Amino acid sequence: MTAHWTEETTGSAIPRAAVIGGGPAGLMAAEVMAKAGLTVDIYDAMASVGRKFLLAGRGGLNLTHSEPLERFVTRYGERAAVVSSWLERFSPDDMKAWAAGLGIETFVGSSGRVFPIQMKASPLLRAWLRQLDGLGVTLHTRHRWIGFDDAGKPLVRNAAGDTVAVDAGATVLALGGASWPKLGSDGSWTGLLAEHGIAVRPLRPANCGFTVAWDEGFIAKHEGEPLKNLALSFGGTTMRGELMLTRSGIEGGGVYALSAALRDAIERDGEAVLTLDLRPQLSGEQVRDRLRRPRGSESLSNWLRKSVNLTGPLPGLVRGVAGSSTEPSRIAPLIKALPLRLTGCRPIERAISTAGGVDLDELTPDLMLKRLPGVFVAGEMLDWEAPTGGYLLQGAFASGLIAGLGAADLSRSFTLPRQDLAQNSSTS
Repeated sequence: MTAHWTEETTGSAIPRAAVIGGGPAGLMAAEVMAKAGLTVDIYDAMASVGRKFLLAGRGGLNLTHSEPLERFVTRYGERAAVVSSWLERFSPDDMKAWAAGLGIETFVGSSGRVFPIQMKASPLLRAWLRQLDGLGVTLHTRHRWIGFDDAGKPLVRNAAGDTVAVDAGATVLALGGASWPKLGSDGSWTGLLAEHGIAVRPLRPANCGFTVAWDEGFIAKHEGEPLKNLALSFGGTTMRGELMLTRSGIEGGGVYALSAALRDAIERDGEAVLTLDLRPQLSGEQVRDRLRRPRGSESLSNWLRKSVNLTGPLPGLVRGVAGSSTEPSRIAPLIKALPLRLTGCRPIERAISTAGGVDLDELTPDLMLKRLPGVFVAGEMLDWEAPTGGYLLQGAFASGLIAGLGAADLSRSFTLPRQDLAQNSSTS
């Protein structure tokens, strides 16, 4: 790296814009502002940026999805209208073109998801950082944001413990949610914003696993095994996918798409019943026909394996619900609609992402805080959520672009007058 990338705050030229947080939303905001001609400094608490981004790419970086935009936007649930306005400025096609501009080719997988050819995040992140360096963006690692001073300047604490006031015409906050805090996003910013009267909805796990009260003998035998080719249903929505059995419950992409509704039901009712179709490729009638095969002296597991190809943990799941009854009239409905009682969410620290965050009513359309003029917010700090499958990253990138454009417009139009934050906090 060149001298632009340091761990110490320099005393050189005062930046016109600052970004707090070096995840995808923050880096995108920095890119937009730098291309608009601003001098940009990024401050990140960790020793390097993009750590959660790299984790997301460990199994193949899912950048976005190829489905039609009108269906794409529905993945954002109650926030679909707001996120749709972001995607008008940075769509899935824009994401692919942006990656190509960094020299990263993409392809559409069989599921419709879009991946880099190399299936890794690290080449993309390296190319991105080289581009930002070439644009003159300065990166300050091991600099933790600790709030604002009385003049409205962001305060950061460096590795030496010194507090530095950042004199920026505009600031973009992109500190992430509260999942995987060891990678940098610990949610500690919630209190800092609440001190200034900004409504922050509680951070909750999203795209998370769930707890199940397994029979000890069953989970001791099958812990860590996958359940493949399932159809999972809850609240009138059905998704195809896979699950992984864990000591405490279930994980996996199959349940992540339903996690918001399941989480909300558990918070409301104390539990949620997820329905599993163990053989979605067969109709109910086909399952009943195949179970007419005489069982004879075969064990239940062998009979189910030979009749309807249930293997691994699946016979045990059926047995756990059916109990002592092995009549086909009892077993067939369970194969097509097995109830799985979920009693809780896995901890937020282990979730892929988080829900909650800065209430969108606190923001202008370009994502500036109404109570703190000149301060913009992007990424998982905002109160929106989406399932895995490319929707999370697409939303983070798009919000970073919107905040960056807003900050660039503000910085180019005038030098922001510093205001007393206490005054801003007391005004609606």
